[in-house]
Amino acid sequence: MQNQRYYCLILFIQLVSIISFCHYVIPIRGEDETSVVKLDVGIVLDMETVVAKVMHISILLALEDYHAAASPRAIRIVPHLRDSKKDDVEAASAAIYLLKDVQVQAIFGPQMSTQTDFVIDLGNRVKVPIISPATSPSLSVKENPFFIRGALPSSSQTKAIAAIVKNYNWREVVVIYEDSPYGSRILPHLTDALLENNSLVSYRSGISPSASDDQIFRELYKLNTMQTRVFSVHLESSLASRLFLKAKEAGMMSSGYAWIITDVLTSLLDLVDPSVIESSMQDVPGVKSYVPRSN
Repeated sequence: MQNQRYYCLILFIQLVSIISFCHYVIPIRGEDETSVVKLDVGIVLDMETVVAKVMHISILLALEDYHAAASPRAIRIVPHLRDSKKDDVEAASAAIYLLKDVQVQAIFGPQMSTQTDFVIDLGNRVKVPIISPATSPSLSVKENPFFIRGALPSSSQTKAIAAIVKNYNWREVVVIYEDSPYGSRILPHLTDALLENNSLVSYRSGISPSASDDQIFRELYKLNTMQTRVFSVHLESSLASRLFLKAKEAGMMSSGYAWIITDVLTSLLDLVDPSVIESSMQDVPGVKSYVPRSN
């Protein structure tokens, strides 16, 4: 519940940003002072994922709060949800439908960076703002005037990880990442951040999202034969849960090993089975974005 409220707050701020931006670039007026002005907003999410379901609930809660507190003359936001189904083509099709048929004046999403890249291009062409929670560092706000970043890029946490490594005088780190475009994009940024602190990535271990428990165990066994005992884990919650259970089974959660988890897992620990955290993730530090309180 705490994380849902956090998402609700952040998404509410993002939706207000969309309203302000749209109101600036698109003149919106009612016929008179009492008429209701509606703003159609598209939402493109991978509804098969838990994160998308949380985001959707949070958006609805945010809109409920916004409309309850809004004045009679305030803009009324009308959401239009489309499921991208974890597919780049589906995401593009959803965006085209929302822009052409619904004629939305803003789009929230998609989640994945590969999907977002194409949708941003559509937004630039028709001058409709795209606000996405995708975290790829390659998505450029400067080069795309109608793109609003809805989350910090994954590269923003690398200096914090490097600072932890430096604090303990560790010289080498093994990076365990999801073997996908999403997971691999953090690698050059983390390598550079570690080099700045006189540390290095001794090995990169890519794990497929579809890897079996036996495959994960074999990869951990290989890592255990190496000299490096410091691991930085950049995996989503479901895959990370299985990794840590197998690491515990392999004896790699004992004294002499060090683990650091990235924001993708730290921010969503409530999606991890409490028994996994209790049995296999004790004393594992992680980095997380800090959002200071403000009016």
